[in-house]
Amino acid sequence: MGTAQQNKVLGMIREQYSDLPPTLQLAAKYVIDHPADFGIDPIRSTAEKIGVSTYSLVRLARELGYPGFEEFRDPFRRALRASSKPIINSNWLDELSFEGETGTALANSAENAMSILKHSLRQMTPEKANAFITRLTQARTVYVTATRASYSLAYYFQHVVRLVLPNVQLIPRDMANPIDDLNFASDQDVLLAITVKPYSQITVNACKFAREKGLGLLIITDSQLPLADLKPDAVLTAEMDSPHGFACYLGVMSILESLIHLLVKEGGQQAQDNIKSYQELKARMDGSSPF
Repeated sequence: MGTAQQNKVLGMIREQYSDLPPTLQLAAKYVIDHPADFGIDPIRSTAEKIGVSTYSLVRLARELGYPGFEEFRDPFRRALRASSKPIINSNWLDELSFEGETGTALANSAENAMSILKHSLRQMTPEKANAFITRLTQARTVYVTATRASYSLAYYFQHVVRLVLPNVQLIPRDMANPIDDLNFASDQDVLLAITVKPYSQITVNACKFAREKGLGLLIITDSQLPLADLKPDAVLTAEMDSPHGFACYLGVMSILESLIHLLVKEGGQQAQDNIKSYQELKARMDGSSPF
């Protein structure tokens, strides 16, 4: 029951998002992307983080049918209490923070990393994960695409998953446009796109093209709202905040690792045999080195 009411509110926000004024859309997007912070922070802190007035948050609450801000935030606070078990003992972090500036910076980085992992994986519900696995395993061809920093994650995912899904392809190939590789795809295929803010227009165009051709569409991103018009079959969202200014991809990586785990599990003994065969081949061909 802890998160059921929160999920209901989030679903209501998504349904009404396009009808909200721009300022309230900004506030609504923050609530969807940062439900835990929204449940913790006082109204002034939340307004400062979003860049809106406290009155805008009150307006959003009333627009969604709540008498006031506190009633609107209450389901998010209840969800936090229901999932308040610590993911790791933090005594070592407390000790680390007393070891000078470097220790404090490392403690902040570690706390951020654990928070990202917790919130990213918490949003990966069994329903969403099963939607991904079903589409991936039933497709004739699985195309995986990304640009910029996300491309390295897409490469890693394809490199590992090909042992379980031999029909997975990383696009674009040869530094081309991913649309080139989708030209002969059909409704029997699936496109898995990884894109986070600032959203690559190349990737977005590939998603649009895939939809026009009838492909299934799966997206891993940092917010469901900007890509909602693409009407993907399923979306997995990752936290991206960091203390160093650049986006932290740990949440995306944790989602990919979980998908790999589920795909290997789905592949059964054949998947295990493929992995073992590959490892034996690498050991035989590459040998070992002390360097």
